[in-house]
Amino acid sequence: MDWNWQVIFDHIPDLLGGAVLTVQLVIFSGVIGLFFGLVLALLRLSKNWMVQILPFLYIFFFRGTPLLVQIFLIYYGLGQFEAVRESFLWEPVLSQAYWCAIIAFTLNTSAYLAEIIRGAIQNIPVGELEAADAIGMSKWQKLTRITLPRAFGIVIPVYSNEVIFMLKGSALASTIALMDITGVARTISARTYTLMELFFAAGIVYLLLSWVILFSFRMFEKRMNRHASYVPPDVSTHTVG
Repeated sequence: MDWNWQVIFDHIPDLLGGAVLTVQLVIFSGVIGLFFGLVLALLRLSKNWMVQILPFLYIFFFRGTPLLVQIFLIYYGLGQFEAVRESFLWEPVLSQAYWCAIIAFTLNTSAYLAEIIRGAIQNIPVGELEAADAIGMSKWQKLTRITLPRAFGIVIPVYSNEVIFMLKGSALASTIALMDITGVARTISARTYTLMELFFAAGIVYLLLSWVILFSFRMFEKRMNRHASYVPPDVSTHTVG
């Protein structure tokens, strides 16, 4: 089989244009999903089972069903309801493939992040929380000054993996005619009959994006957890005078 390198070089700008859409999908759904995941995690940690039940069912559904099914349910399924088509959200949001993809990715990743954050909060040393109680911190102060900062320090490495999974899952956006990296590769390969070349190039673009994401999270993790690597000076060796 002859390998057509020229078609790769000719269409790199198109693939990079698709990468812009891919990055938008990942960033928007990742940021919004982190917020909803935090809310869901806090609700799951409630001692009231009536508060826990809805977040539990939400997480169970979105973790237990394929992302592709969720995309189709939102993009194709919501339009089956007349009340949705007549709502003010239909034209600007729910009829647009772009926003439906973001909604699906957000709902999906927030379910995973909720369990990640919940586990991180439960792994915070009890002594730190007891110390906060001992000095008279309110529940809000303890949450914002102790619980969340410590939890996010624990979450960052795992969250980076979730963002990578989201990046790879974003390829499913092409199934609803969005021209992300995979959508661009599929369209051009169908026109030029160079499937291997275009999807090889698309894979390289995904690899580069994954490296950028992992590197960025590594730097952010070092900054967030810099206190963990701090070694106080050994004052016992100091002399007075």
